[in-house]
Amino acid sequence: MYAIIETGGKQYRVKEGDLLRVEKLPAEVGETVVLDKVLALKDEEGLRVGKPYLPEVKVIGKVEAQGKGEKIIVFKYKPKKNYRRKQGHRQLFTALRIEKIERG
Repeated sequence: MYAIIETGGKQYRVKEGDLLRVEKLPAEVGETVVLDKVLALKDEEGLRVGKPYLPEVKVIGKVEAQGKGEKIIVFKYKPKKNYRRKQGHRQLFTALRIEKIERG
């Protein structure tokens, strides 16, 4: 059984027990998070697709970590004009352990 969820403007295919890195969520480490934007659910009954979401399905996850991703370098450059800008960026993330997919 798996579900396709939406969080942080991105879509993820999850099943129970998965460890998932999503955009930062406002939750502490150890808290339970309910993700209710479920786009599709595949189980023994078949595939159910929402319009756009399935209102009776929820995905429950536990926050395992809050952190920053790898550093990327943003470098802007214009040839022959002596214009250079170097900037680093580390995206914030939340690591979720998917505990249960609840169906209604």
